[in-house]
Amino acid sequence: MKRTPSVVLGLCSYTHDSSAALLVGGELIGFVEEERLSEQKHTKAYPARAVAWLLDQAKLTAADVDAVAYNFRPARYLAESPAALRLALSPATRDRALARAHGFAKVAVRTQRRLRLIGRQFPAARVAPVLHHRAHQLTAFAASGWDEAAVLVVDSLGERQTTTIARGHDTLRPRTRTLEAINDPASLGYVYGAVTEHLGWRRGDEEGTVMALAALGDPARFRHLFAQAVRTTATGFHIDPAYFPARTLTSGYERTSRRFIAETCPERHPSEPLAEVHRDLAAAVQERTEQVMVHLTRRARVLTGSRRLCVGGGVATNCVSIGRIIEAGVFDEVFVPPAPGDAGTAIGASLAVHVDGRSPRPVAGVARTCYLGPSYEDQPLDLTSWPGLHQKTLGIETAEFLADQLARGTIVGLFQGAVEAGPRALGNRSILASPLEPGVVERLNATVKFREPFRPFAPMVLAERAVEFFTLGQQAPYMSMASGVTDKVREQVPAIVHANGTSRLQTVTRSQNPFMHAVLAAFGRRTGVPVLINTSLNVKGKPICGTPEMALDCLADSGLDALLLEGRWITK
Repeated sequence: MKRTPSVVLGLCSYTHDSSAALLVGGELIGFVEEERLSEQKHTKAYPARAVAWLLDQAKLTAADVDAVAYNFRPARYLAESPAALRLALSPATRDRALARAHGFAKVAVRTQRRLRLIGRQFPAARVAPVLHHRAHQLTAFAASGWDEAAVLVVDSLGERQTTTIARGHDTLRPRTRTLEAINDPASLGYVYGAVTEHLGWRRGDEEGTVMALAALGDPARFRHLFAQAVRTTATGFHIDPAYFPARTLTSGYERTSRRFIAETCPERHPSEPLAEVHRDLAAAVQERTEQVMVHLTRRARVLTGSRRLCVGGGVATNCVSIGRIIEAGVFDEVFVPPAPGDAGTAIGASLAVHVDGRSPRPVAGVARTCYLGPSYEDQPLDLTSWPGLHQKTLGIETAEFLADQLARGTIVGLFQGAVEAGPRALGNRSILASPLEPGVVERLNATVKFREPFRPFAPMVLAERAVEFFTLGQQAPYMSMASGVTDKVREQVPAIVHANGTSRLQTVTRSQNPFMHAVLAAFGRRTGVPVLINTSLNVKGKPICGTPEMALDCLADSGLDALLLEGRWITK
């Protein structure tokens, strides 16, 4: 009889955004992205540091691991190889048929080889590949804490799938059943990534920059093009290869066509200035993404009959699209997990193996949690390597002290507690600033984050007072939803409003983050506005600071005024 795994290690590795999660007896011990420990943003390396930390947390060794859950199934890639030859039947796709067949076969073989490499590190474990979209589904649904919901996953590619609609059920033993799937080359993530690259930014990293730029453009200029290039159907959407040729998974093949270039603009070099055509192109791809996402949401409502929706996959990080879904009112409530992208599939993969093993133990520690990584409380701090920095230990009124500093206009890095899961800083690895300070957005972009001047900054607000400032109509704990704002915001804190009239909101409850809740309340008492600017503790091109050393480097090398690191006030 097969032994039921009690120690399950979930991995996202060798592609991008490497991470690891550990379930012991169904309880999530922790989760962390490797970049937070290695300082290599979007690293695809095996998450050695993450795995070592997790095993140490559980007081286990590699020999104690019963199963390793991997977030891809190589055989599913192989299935696309012969199917790719159908492209040879059409003149529009004929030139990519063989390259696509070869590329998918190559990835299947390479993934299988990676599974064998992983297996050698865990002598008592079986290595269990999990369908990529199933891992996404379980991550999103289990994190919601709901007993039943529709689950929509939209990304670039998982084996063959790019979009799935499923129904999730059972909080204690979460399961999902896929009701409909869309396969590559119909991929919304692929299109958005292609336009990101065309506009001169890094695909897979800077799609958020395109989303921000979109607010400054006019989508009408290229609206017809994207309506043709990304056509909705009764059950989903279709990509026109005349604009976005089918992917091959091999290098040397462009993601946009000559026709796309002729009808839009030449590819922009990162050093070139932004022109009106670039802003309009960003606006058009963003608008079409929002339209297709709402269309898919309506389809999910029909297929599942559910009143609640969970959204996962890389496209779920497009907070403006999530805001549009909420505005559409198709579902009573919408949920996006803290780590909706590939990194989060380490959690979903481990859940799949635990549930499939028919363990009698319920899942615990996954629902409504985001602070899942390493913490460094009560550790000594040596500033020898940073001779220009000075520290003092604060007393018990730390929240009041921080609120007072922020109210005076100080820009502060905050490093406290466990590292957040996912791409957003949620109050434990944050840069905080007063939205009332004149020129704060310009200063943050130019001297602290070193990024484009049009990039907006997200607000965090006391959850119980969010309705005074934002029109979202539901909680947004993980900064994954763009909300409209009230007149009060426009009058008192316009710095947090982007050019499209929205803010990427984080609502903070006392139970989620007691310290940040106390800081917001204290800031509100001083200023009348319980709202702060919250951006991630890093500079452009670097990952969020997962270790004290990374945070100290960020303070020393940027325009931050101070760093609050586990009760220590550090200044230059």
